[in-house]
Amino acid sequence: MNKKISLLIVDDEESVRDSLYNWFLEDGFSAACADSAASALAMIESKNFDIILTDIKMPGMDGLELLRRIKAIKKDAIIIIMTAFATVDTAVQALKDGAFDYVTKPFDPDDLSHLIRNASRQIMLAEENTQLREHLKLENVDDIIGNSTEIKQVLEEVQKVAVTNSSVIITGESGTGKELIARAIHANSPRRFFPLVSVHCGALSESLLESELFGHEKGAFTGAIYTRKGRFEMADNGTIFLDEIATISIKMQIELLRVLETKSFMRVGGSKLITSDFRVICATNRDLKQMVDEGRFREDLYYRLNVVNIRIPPLRERKDDIPVLVQHFIRKYCTAMSRNPVSIEEGALSKLQEYDFPGNVRELENMIERAIVVGNGKEIRIKDLPLLKETSQTLTESLEELERKHVKAVLEKYDWNISRAAKALQVDRVTLYNKIKKYGFKENS
Repeated sequence: MNKKISLLIVDDEESVRDSLYNWFLEDGFSAACADSAASALAMIESKNFDIILTDIKMPGMDGLELLRRIKAIKKDAIIIIMTAFATVDTAVQALKDGAFDYVTKPFDPDDLSHLIRNASRQIMLAEENTQLREHLKLENVDDIIGNSTEIKQVLEEVQKVAVTNSSVIITGESGTGKELIARAIHANSPRRFFPLVSVHCGALSESLLESELFGHEKGAFTGAIYTRKGRFEMADNGTIFLDEIATISIKMQIELLRVLETKSFMRVGGSKLITSDFRVICATNRDLKQMVDEGRFREDLYYRLNVVNIRIPPLRERKDDIPVLVQHFIRKYCTAMSRNPVSIEEGALSKLQEYDFPGNVRELENMIERAIVVGNGKEIRIKDLPLLKETSQTLTESLEELERKHVKAVLEKYDWNISRAAKALQVDRVTLYNKIKKYGFKENS
């Protein structure tokens, strides 16, 4: 996310304000608090907040009235209603008045974090679409760094396929930048003025993925106290990006095939047929053709999705790009940390070009970021790249062992703050928890 999302927490209970404030700061957001609706309105007049969380039951003006007043000032404000007194009537009224969502106390931290991330994505998508309208020739390839023949070929393929409406599968190892390519395709397409909606299929269970893609009706399952749009519906006239498509179940493959063929679906628990005009782009780090041969991925869905295949080469196949990538990441993190520009010693750069980067561009970026954080001089040296030094000594070490060491190093760097560590690793919290369990990590071990 390029900008820091700001939140305003409105609740008359100090304990609620303090706990949410600290939670959101740890998650990397900017946060402020108000103890009443009147105070919140005064703060909103002087500062713009991206997301506002407000309690319903408060002395004086209640949360629903605050919602209506904010919407009168700022129609597109993202407002989330929270209360310990959940009723169907209040939920419906809040949504009718323009609330983004509705949560009940006590909160599940992970659920609330997921909700805030969804709201943040909507804000970023809206801003991206505004920028696209202002810059009709925007190509959205600034973050696709490299001068190698291999990366130039990828960009040529992006240019050719972007103007079509064909389905695309982007293949490549983890960390190669598949989502960047998906965004470039969308930004250069006729659909660029409409949303690009992303779904991380591997992070959701089958039931959650079904609800996320198709939406659900009120009462469809326990906790479904209101109707919610799905991602396919949100992507109408735009593009839907399905990351880690190989992880979906056979049941979901059947449902996805039907949607792709008819461009229509029903929400979970619903009976009304909904139509949506979307383009689909998928990404995977697995061999889908092999999965088809093994009976783990439907052949008809594979050919429906694989109209165009863009393969992103791993970094070890385009080592000529390493120097320019290094310079890009040095500029990026020196600027972000308000540091004077640094250089990299020739020996360290040579070692980087000899290394095979199992984690690809993402691993290189993490290496450079860490070197700038821990380095004290004006030059990045080999000693500032401990993972590189360690792995160069043991070339036979397994990829799994490299991942284990890297994940542990990041956890220790951030003192086991799961939110910050997951952000640094560029994975979601669920994935990080799974890796902690997989490798048997324990804090302070």
